[in-house]
Amino acid sequence: MSGLLPFSAALDQLLAGVEPLPAETLPLDDCAGRVLAEPLIATLTQPPFDAAAMDGYAIRWADRHQAWRVVGESAAGHGWPGEVRAGDAVRIFTGAPLPAGADVIVVQEEVARDGDVARLTGEGPPRIGAHIRPRGQDFAAGDALIAANVSLTAAHLGLAAAAGHGNLRVRCRPRVTLVATGDELVPPGVMPGPGQIVSSNPAMLATLLRQAGAVVHDPGLIPDRREALAEALLAADADLIITIGGASVGDHDLVVPVLRDLGAELDFWKIALRPGKPLLAGRLNGTRVLGLPGNPVSAFVTALLFAVPLVARMAGRAHALPLETLRLATPLPANGARRDHLRARRTAAGAEPFPRQDSALLSLLAAAELLIIREAGAPAAAAGDEVTCIALDRFHSVF
Repeated sequence: MSGLLPFSAALDQLLAGVEPLPAETLPLDDCAGRVLAEPLIATLTQPPFDAAAMDGYAIRWADRHQAWRVVGESAAGHGWPGEVRAGDAVRIFTGAPLPAGADVIVVQEEVARDGDVARLTGEGPPRIGAHIRPRGQDFAAGDALIAANVSLTAAHLGLAAAAGHGNLRVRCRPRVTLVATGDELVPPGVMPGPGQIVSSNPAMLATLLRQAGAVVHDPGLIPDRREALAEALLAADADLIITIGGASVGDHDLVVPVLRDLGAELDFWKIALRPGKPLLAGRLNGTRVLGLPGNPVSAFVTALLFAVPLVARMAGRAHALPLETLRLATPLPANGARRDHLRARRTAAGAEPFPRQDSALLSLLAAAELLIIREAGAPAAAAGDEVTCIALDRFHSVF
């Protein structure tokens, strides 16, 4: 095991020098989940005028204890153009501009009106300026509202719209091409023949990568022929190529020899990880290549630990997997020389690892809510001991 690269060193090496992709300008409707490439500056003031926060009557504070003469009405989009003078009141509705001269609003529930004459019937406004949203209360033109590198939510987009922006500069989404190899594989929905199995990895990984913010292209299954694999690798128009399977050392594992034939630079191959030992990373003609194992659980775990952070870095997004510290529901033996990730579920007693951890068991992966992290060389752990877990049930899409 001494020749295997530790997990942390492999991840650091993979992410070293990775810069966010260039920016593009998109309409607001297309910016959800995208990463803002530059600070968002308000071009408008909000609210743009002193506005009513309640339905009622706009008056002068000095006149609050006398009867008023109702001289007009101010509604949203239809302000009253005159000036409130001594003894005047203007009927006003929420969101309407405050008439000149008025400095307080009396809510309608505290006013009795007889024709054009109105008077206070309740306690009245508590202070001058009550029930008025002053101009610029939310923000003013020129204010910095959203910092660069923020992943845009619905509230961010509402703020950007109110601040006068119809388009935003956002980071391009990383383009990922999946290259799945294997003569034994058939596409989903096709009945496998003798010695064949259904290819489940591309659908699973494409979803995971899209959740992380990537645009995923799947050209279909590539046969186990050197020329076919070389053609697929060279045809990929992507920021990241992810191969699935074929990265081990068998006679039909062609990814490494084909990459070397094409002049690719391999940064590392094989790491101290379980599941997922046969992971490779490198570059082909300047494009990053990540080679994942073919076993479904190994493919998922390595994609989660390596491809997701890489995609996030390319998208300009600060990324961290959702971690939790939980108590063990059952004891665990000492761990070996590879960092391990045990599929587990949540129970009242804490994190309970499944009895079976075979890297081909998709049913247990689908049932898993947690991955219990066991660092290389971790000692035996008793029930009740605290462990760090990746919360799979808290890993949500950025779109």
